[in-house]
Amino acid sequence: MTQQSVLVPESDYRTVQAAIRFLSETGPDELDLPAFAHALGRTERQLTELFRRWCGLTPKSFAQAVALDHAKRLLADRQSVLDTTYAVGLSSTSRLHDLFVAYEAMPPGAFKAKGEGLAMVWGAAPSPFGYAVLTVTDYGVSGLGFADDAEGIDAAFADLQSRWPKARFTRDDARIAPLVSRIFDASRWSADQPVRIVLIGTDFEVKVWETLLTIPCGQATTYGALAARLGRPNAARAVGAAVGKNPISFVVPCHRVIGSAGALTGYHWGVPRKRAILGWECGLAGEAA
Repeated sequence: MTQQSVLVPESDYRTVQAAIRFLSETGPDELDLPAFAHALGRTERQLTELFRRWCGLTPKSFAQAVALDHAKRLLADRQSVLDTTYAVGLSSTSRLHDLFVAYEAMPPGAFKAKGEGLAMVWGAAPSPFGYAVLTVTDYGVSGLGFADDAEGIDAAFADLQSRWPKARFTRDDARIAPLVSRIFDASRWSADQPVRIVLIGTDFEVKVWETLLTIPCGQATTYGALAARLGRPNAARAVGAAVGKNPISFVVPCHRVIGSAGALTGYHWGVPRKRAILGWECGLAGEAA
C-alpha cells in the first residue's frame, strides 16, 4: 500500500474538516469543484492534490464514499459480511483485510475499581484526523481519542482520563508517538506484529467491542445487526450505548456502525471526523482492491 504518512500537516486536516462540513450540505452530484475549492481558500488543483495526499481519493470520490446512498449500498450485504467472518472461523481478535489487533480484557475488578492501582502513560501525536491522544498500560493501548489542534489535547486527555479516575497517569509524548505512527500507517498493519490493546469495561461492553473488531475496513454495519450477532436482537439501544463508550477509537472501529437507514448518526469525537475516517478508509480499501 502507498497510504500517506501519518505526519500530515495540521493545516491539511483543518482544510479537510472544512471540506467535510461543506460536503455534508452538498451532495456529490451537485459538487461544484471550482467553487468548493475557492470557498476553502485553495485552487482546484491544490484541493485535489490535498485529498489525494490525505486519503488517496479525489474530492468528488471522497464525497461519494461517505454519501448517504453509498452507506445504504454498504448495508445491503453487511449482514452477510459478519456471517462470513464467523462462518470461516475467524476469531474476533482480528479484522478481515484490515488492521490486526491482539487484545485482552482486563479483570472485572479493574473496571469496578475505576483503574485504581493501574499506571498509565499518555501523550499525543499528529494523525490524519488531527492529534491522536493515547493512554497506554503495560498490557497495551487502553484509550484513543482525538483533538482538532494542540490546544485541544488536554481536553481530549481529560475525556479519556475520566473513564479511569483512580488510575495514575504520566505524560510521555516520546513513547506515544511511535504507537500513533504505527496505528495510522496501513503499510505497518501486520498479523505478525499486532497492535496490542486492553479492553476495560463490563462483560457486555467488551463483547460489543470484540464484535466491532470483525467489521472490515471500508465497510459498515448497523446497531441492530450487531445486536443480532450478539444474540440480543432487541437490544440495539444497549448495543448503541456500548458502542458509544468504546474507549479506543479507530482501532476498535465504532465509526463503522451507522443507523438502520444509512445515517452516520453520532460519534463521540464528532460526526465530521467520523465522515473523515470512513472516507480515508474507502481510499485504503480502493488501494487494496
